[in-house]
This record gives sequence, structure tokens and C-alpha cells, in this order.
Amino acid sequence: MDSLEEGGLRSSSSYSSGINDHDNEKTMDSLHDRVSFLKRLTGDINEEVESHNRMLDRMGNEMDASRGIMSGTIDRFKMVFEKKSSRRICKLAAYFVLAFFLLYYLLGEHLFLASTISFTLKTASPAYLLTFPCIPLSL
Repeated sequence: MDSLEEGGLRSSSSYSSGINDHDNEKTMDSLHDRVSFLKRLTGDINEEVESHNRMLDRMGNEMDASRGIMSGTIDRFKMVFEKKSSRRICKLAAYFVLAFFLLYYLLGEHLFLASTISFTLKTASPAYLLTFPCIPLSL
């Protein structure tokens, strides 16, 4: 009986080790797939980071260039405003620009109202025009 029991134990342990080997293989395959996925993911992240670093370097270089241009422009403005005659000319130019925009606004609004009244009078019925005694009918 001892041999049968031992044989029975051996056969069941070999069966369970076969199941464990199969489970281990499935687990190893699953882990291999996950590691491969993580490896591809880290490679993609690395490429993205390098791309962003190159873009930031280009932006930094462009900002330095624009800073140089702006400082040159500011230096030129300082030279212009150091002279009193230049300051007077700049004020005069600013007044002309302000006057132009003011006239443009006032005349534009006036012309808009005039065109609206003209359109209304041309499209209105004669009965509507009779309600306004101050508007001549010969438009």
C-alpha cells in the first residue's frame, strides 16, 4: 500500500507541477507583454520629451533674437525723445492721429445716420411719411 500511496502522491504532484508550469508560462508571457508595452511607452515618452526640448530651445533662441531687436528699438526711441524738437514733432504727430480718429468717428457716425434716414425714407410708404410734417415728400 505504501507504494500505491507513494505512486499516487507522485502522480498528483507531477500533475500539479504540470499545472504550475503552465500557469507560470502564461504569467511569464503576460509579464513579457507588459514589459514590452512599457518599453515601447517609455521610448515614445522619450521621443516626445526630446521633441519638446528642441521646440523650447528654438523658442528660447527666437525670444533672445526678439529681445535684441526690441532693445535696439527702445534705444532709438530714447535717442529721439532726448531732443526737445523731436519730442515736439512726436507730440504733433500724436495730435494729428488723435484728430484723424476723432473726425473719422464723428463723420462715420453722422454718415451712417444719414444713410439710414435716406434708406428709411426711400423705402417707407407715403402714409408713413405724412406722419412727419417736417420731412419733404419730394425725396
